[in-house]
Amino acid sequence: MSNFLYIRPRAIVREGRTIEGEIVLVEGDRIVAVGPDAEIEKPEGCKEIIADDMLLVPGFIDLQINGGFGSDFTAAPDSVWEVAAQLPRYGVTAFLPTIITSPAETMEAAREVMQIGPPADFRGAIPLGLHLEGPFLSPEKRGAHNPAYLRLPTPEAVAGWSPETGVLLVTLAPELPGALATIGALVERGVVVSAGHSMATADEAEAGFAGGISYGTHLFNAMPPLDHRAPGLAGALLASNDVTVGLIADGIHLHPDVVALSWKAKGAARFSLVTDAMAALGMPPGQYRLGDWDVTVDGAAARLPDGRLAGSLLSLDQAVLNLVGFTGCEPAEALLTVTAVPAALLGIEEQRGHIAPGLQADLVLLTPELEVVTTIVGGQIVYSAPG
Repeated sequence: MSNFLYIRPRAIVREGRTIEGEIVLVEGDRIVAVGPDAEIEKPEGCKEIIADDMLLVPGFIDLQINGGFGSDFTAAPDSVWEVAAQLPRYGVTAFLPTIITSPAETMEAAREVMQIGPPADFRGAIPLGLHLEGPFLSPEKRGAHNPAYLRLPTPEAVAGWSPETGVLLVTLAPELPGALATIGALVERGVVVSAGHSMATADEAEAGFAGGISYGTHLFNAMPPLDHRAPGLAGALLASNDVTVGLIADGIHLHPDVVALSWKAKGAARFSLVTDAMAALGMPPGQYRLGDWDVTVDGAAARLPDGRLAGSLLSLDQAVLNLVGFTGCEPAEALLTVTAVPAALLGIEEQRGHIAPGLQADLVLLTPELEVVTTIVGGQIVYSAPG
């Protein structure tokens, strides 16, 4: 049987542009050719996907997701694979399971899940490594994190954290004592460090950027509001030309106008859509877990008993649609925020986030209205929309 997959869409969306008349040829788990149909020989016996009315785009990457489909990664780290199997319905082909502030044992259990790897015959989105959101956060901006587990950062506390041991991204508050030394230790080992859940002044934030912070976790949420005389972390993130920001574009965490202003300030190259989705993603209203807490979900938002937001119900494909609606940007630009931008942040742009020869064949077919029809992970179709 041929190991090739030939895909002919109406257009390919890559590098922020929509290009018509090209096809993609996949061999095994890799893209081997991209270009005009007449220039690429179709191998005999290969599988074909003819989608003349659809867009072919890179697979989506979610940098912050707490769980879904009834499971919470912090409460049950081994649920990662169950959730991963269902995420392709939203176009997600890779993601960072997010573990919120919790005992060290929980973080170690999550790291072990990453190092053991998937169960036999697993098919779904690929967890690239953990996003540890905490425990080095400001008590004043802890959000839905349990204050009992917060601690000050030290290089010793993160000594075992690296991509090789399952940790890709760490969110911390850069103003905390010991933060700069901890940032340096993490960055030296290849971990991406993000500023978030923080009371940092603009000066403290910029010191963190100079020390190696390259990302901002859910801009505006869990940080002081922007003030014209005290811009704080939010202002520093918006003003930086080098730091990428994550945003939750559900219309609840941020007003659509704030999303639009952030888009104008940062531009597509430094703008990353995330879901911050929790266990209720894909589920009906009810009670769900986020770490230690019971969260009430009403179909629109997830909240703690005191009214604080506790993650979201947002899917990544809906986030892209919302960004287009909130900003008026072109769909090809919006798609960069869930493909090329997160891949560049993680340093995996030569593996994922683009459609080009040699890259992982993580691909999504969308309708012109950006609805997910087919999701391909590693050259294998893992989701097809009903009907």
